Amino acid sequence: MTSDFSALTPLLAPRSVAVIGASSDPTRIGGRPIAYMIERGFTGPILPVNPNRDSIQGLAAYPDIASLPEVPDVALVAVAAENAVAAVAQLAEAGTKAAIVLTAGFAEVGEAGAVLQARMVEAARSGGMRLLGPNCLGLFNARIGFFPIFSASVEGGWPLPGRIAIASQSGAYGTHLFAIARNRRMGTPLCVTTGNEADVTLAEIIGWMAEDPDTDVIAAYSEGIRDGERFMAALEVARAARKPVVMMKVGRSALGQAAARSHTASIAGDDAVTDAVLQEFGVVRARNTEELLDIAYAATRRVYPARNTLGVITISGGAGVLISDVAETLGFAMPPMPADAQANLRALVPFSAPANPVDCTAQAFNDISVVGRFTESMVADGGYTSVLAFFTQVGGALSIAPRLREQLNAVKALHPDRLYALSVIASPEMVIQYEADGYLVFEDPTRATVALHAMGRFGAAFARLAEPSPDAVAAFSLPATTPSEADAKVLLGRAGILSAPERACATADEAVVAAGAFGFPVVMKVLSPDIPHKSEIGGVLLNVTSEAAVRAGFAILLDRAHVAAPKAQIEGVLVARQLRGGVECIMGIVRDPVFGPMAMFGLGGIFVEILKDVVFRRCPFGVDEAARMIHSIKAAPLLTGARGRAPADVPALAAMLSRLSVFAYQAGPALAAIDLNPVLAMPKGQGAFAVDAVMEIGEAR
Repeated sequence: MTSDFSALTPLLAPRSVAVIGASSDPTRIGGRPIAYMIERGFTGPILPVNPNRDSIQGLAAYPDIASLPEVPDVALVAVAAENAVAAVAQLAEAGTKAAIVLTAGFAEVGEAGAVLQARMVEAARSGGMRLLGPNCLGLFNARIGFFPIFSASVEGGWPLPGRIAIASQSGAYGTHLFAIARNRRMGTPLCVTTGNEADVTLAEIIGWMAEDPDTDVIAAYSEGIRDGERFMAALEVARAARKPVVMMKVGRSALGQAAARSHTASIAGDDAVTDAVLQEFGVVRARNTEELLDIAYAATRRVYPARNTLGVITISGGAGVLISDVAETLGFAMPPMPADAQANLRALVPFSAPANPVDCTAQAFNDISVVGRFTESMVADGGYTSVLAFFTQVGGALSIAPRLREQLNAVKALHPDRLYALSVIASPEMVIQYEADGYLVFEDPTRATVALHAMGRFGAAFARLAEPSPDAVAAFSLPATTPSEADAKVLLGRAGILSAPERACATADEAVVAAGAFGFPVVMKVLSPDIPHKSEIGGVLLNVTSEAAVRAGFAILLDRAHVAAPKAQIEGVLVARQLRGGVECIMGIVRDPVFGPMAMFGLGGIFVEILKDVVFRRCPFGVDEAARMIHSIKAAPLLTGARGRAPADVPALAAMLSRLSVFAYQAGPALAAIDLNPVLAMPKGQGAFAVDAVMEIGEAR
């Protein structure tokens, strides 16, 4: 994956800018950027192009691109669509490195616009020029006074200094994020909107921000990922640089009907796949704007505990319960204080509740030093990496806050490597003082809990070592068309993916011989590449216990198949040893159009599509990652020995899942989907076996 995004520097941090379609009116699309850059002191030349003006807003204007006194690093294009295409072609021929096309009327309006957009991209690429947009709101880089943007959002206030960058596919929502952040006193000096993404994508913008030495935190808004490889490369650059990416990803559509035959595809949907990729690269997905900005705000402290634990000090038992509920939902560990530390705190305040949350009660504010001693014990004895203090209005009271700050600051000075958040109601001036001391300040303690938890997710991602490449499976070639269950199992068996002993039988006599060889009871299934989900037509018989039952079952299965699918190709009946004592699981592969083959794991059986307690991971991956996937589902205790059950052979299950992921990766785009449902995880040491297998071959070969 390519990971150098420096080619976008002329676009995002240029030395000179031309404005094609420049206007003397500072409220028009072609005028606002010029007015903004003049006011904010862009240091390079600003070159307006307008054939009807000698000067624009006090700057010398030029009649056309050919008349410009120098080749600008970047050009802002704000003319009608047909003229925009011609302007881009002239700029590219002149050697301009980048263009920002504000003009609408391209792919977003239909086929004719898409053709026009393709012409423009071709013109840009012919000259090696990068193109942002079209149909974009623009961007700003306030550090250099660069404002090629026509948004009125800056009329409410200019971007504040800081180290948060915003990347957004939506122009209006990107500037919406900026405006809310500014109103919260958060510094977002860099904001880029990508519009139609005819050339430059959100992925590349994130990548450039990840390489930017002046950016620490990336807040992103996405409607859809276009270039999976580039997107993952950008996220990996950010992860390697320890730069958090917090993202709002909207749109939760399902995969197309072409994949409807696959259980895995019907469970996946685009959103589940995107979720898995974001988690893989350590991106925290925000549920809403407030959460996105809360997490970005917390990340500016640059403390990312790899093993995050939460210690809570409170003057309200109710608030402590509320925080604990949220932490449990998130999986945010809140271990209790050590017993001796609890005893010491109880001796200090007999009616306190010093477990965790540590409730020092409001009485502690009669002697403010008690708050300091409780907090010091929490940090030093409890060892929590994140500390949340709920002090409500007391923390904002003018009669208390200065002394409270003194106590808290003494603790913080001794333990500067922790995250500290306060839930207080205070004046803006007092909040600024607390923030200057290094505290995150929230009125709502649940929002604080969510933000602190996200810092641990970042830390775990940053600390994660690259996994060794998984072992390849044996060489194989896919069939030209979708295989039967028996043929699919033979192919998977070469990759080390085992199934129960079985035999394809064309006649009832062959079925009787196979059953005798395996020993009763056996399972019988109709064998047809055209009937992938046999149980839905009654095409599976369990507990077949005699030769007579085998003969009767053979006839029943063929009859049911002919009735349910009269045009299906019937190859016979599959007879298999009936395994007992295992836990039913499901494994599958679905090919995502953006991210390629994705593996799925969960508990199997007929309820998997209803419960959807499954996990996804991009292929390929090794046994250790497969084991993490298995242990991450909610029902994992059923595999590890819950309530006295015998533990299942999880190592064998993990080995199978890893081999399946490698098989899917090596198969390439011709493989559309695989379903192994159920896979029986036998008791520990007895292996794992695919009982049913469906393999779909796609059109790409």
